[in-house]
Amino acid sequence: MIRIGVVGYGYWGPNLVRNFGETYGASVVAVADLDRSKLASLARRYPAIKLTTDFTELLSDPNIDAIAVATPVQTHYELGLAALRAGKHLWMEKPMTQTVAQAKRLVDEAARRRLTLLVDHTFIYTGAVAKMDELIKSGDLGCILYYDSVRVNLGLFQRDVGVISDLAVHDFSILDFLLDEKPVAVTASGTNHFPGTPENLAYVTLYYDSGKMAHVNVSWLAPVKVRQIMVVGSKKMIAYDDLEPSEKVKVYDKGVDFTDDPTQIREMRIGYRTGDMCAPKLAVAEALSTEGEHFVDCIEHGLLPITDGQLGLRVVRLIEAATDSMRRRGEMVHIEPAEALA
Repeated sequence: MIRIGVVGYGYWGPNLVRNFGETYGASVVAVADLDRSKLASLARRYPAIKLTTDFTELLSDPNIDAIAVATPVQTHYELGLAALRAGKHLWMEKPMTQTVAQAKRLVDEAARRRLTLLVDHTFIYTGAVAKMDELIKSGDLGCILYYDSVRVNLGLFQRDVGVISDLAVHDFSILDFLLDEKPVAVTASGTNHFPGTPENLAYVTLYYDSGKMAHVNVSWLAPVKVRQIMVVGSKKMIAYDDLEPSEKVKVYDKGVDFTDDPTQIREMRIGYRTGDMCAPKLAVAEALSTEGEHFVDCIEHGLLPITDGQLGLRVVRLIEAATDSMRRRGEMVHIEPAEALA
């Protein structure tokens, strides 16, 4: 039994407590939060869980095997490093840290102590993204040409991070998981419409050596909530709408055929192909539940998490580069190769 302590019972903490409580082989034994009213609410629902406003009590408790950090991002590094130094396996909310240097330090510390470090990029554990990965790896889509995402809504405005860290982070992790190469450069433009607040709108473009491109549109200032992704291949195309109650992923047998055949020089060189659409069956398990089971399995068997510290580090690097480009009015920022971050 993996005994887990959760730090932070705000927006995401209740989901962690519920899912870990229902995960086979896991048990939530303690929760720390500075807000006593939140702890009082938790006590009514889970009277057996130890509650405290002092995070260090979880570090010194020999009955706790792992700590899940669900606090504002500016606290991630300090809390995560303390947990690892105390010999606890670590679950980190996204983004992993504020800076690349901080993320790299956590990765190194976990490796040195042989502790499991999982970064909670939940979308990677959804049935939709798993199916997209399966389709790409099978070759059904052909060569991937581009990725396009719209992730907008009205709020929630954050005080400590901009919209890239809050929303584009999902696409950065999905791209890292789906594609067989990493971006080499990024450009971004965005703005904060309310002085003194983080950016609430951004357009980010990632560039790859193979010619692939990925474009991400994120905003907290939109009249409707949209969560849509398109992955376009040379053979087929995927449309993913996370807000669809059913048929979230649709595969279209559509595309173009280009020819350089000199015998057809007087004809149009591009032919359009239109075929069927299918909506494949997706796994229905809650992504956070799947992720929790994976975390426990990794701890028990010494496995490397799908969303390990290295993936978390690469995502932080993209956030840092995109934010840098945005604040330099769209100037291209080149991204260090993965081995330079190892």
